[in-house]
Amino acid sequence: MATVRLSFSPAPVHVRTARLVGVAVARRAGVDEALLDEVRLAIGEACTRAVALHRQYGLADLVTVEMSDSGSYTVRVIDHAPIEASIGLTKLPPDELAAESLTEDDLTTGVGFALLAGFVDDLQVRPVDDGPGTEVRMVWPVARR
Repeated sequence: MATVRLSFSPAPVHVRTARLVGVAVARRAGVDEALLDEVRLAIGEACTRAVALHRQYGLADLVTVEMSDSGSYTVRVIDHAPIEASIGLTKLPPDELAAESLTEDDLTTGVGFALLAGFVDDLQVRPVDDGPGTEVRMVWPVARR
């Protein structure tokens, strides 16, 4: 299957749509039925986090969700909030907030990430390559039919 991309304005009402699409794609990809509730909750939590950051900073940029099943079911939720906001840091000068100085612990602190870690065994959070924001990457195994 090709990658499915969903972009939406940062409004809480669109999180439900992202969850529904994410679960439909997961089911089609071959994710075990027993994991679909975790997929739904994890996508909802990651999208809610992205929407909240966009609204907090008054960003009109679209939140992006990418889903793919190349070997496993992978979901990427991408926000465009300032990196210090995404990881809960106070505003620091850019030279002190260089991506190289961030640790994985810096990127995965907070209640939202604790919930995500409970739903997803393979969870990665990192700064986006081409601008401000973070990418939350979640992976689930698939069983080919």
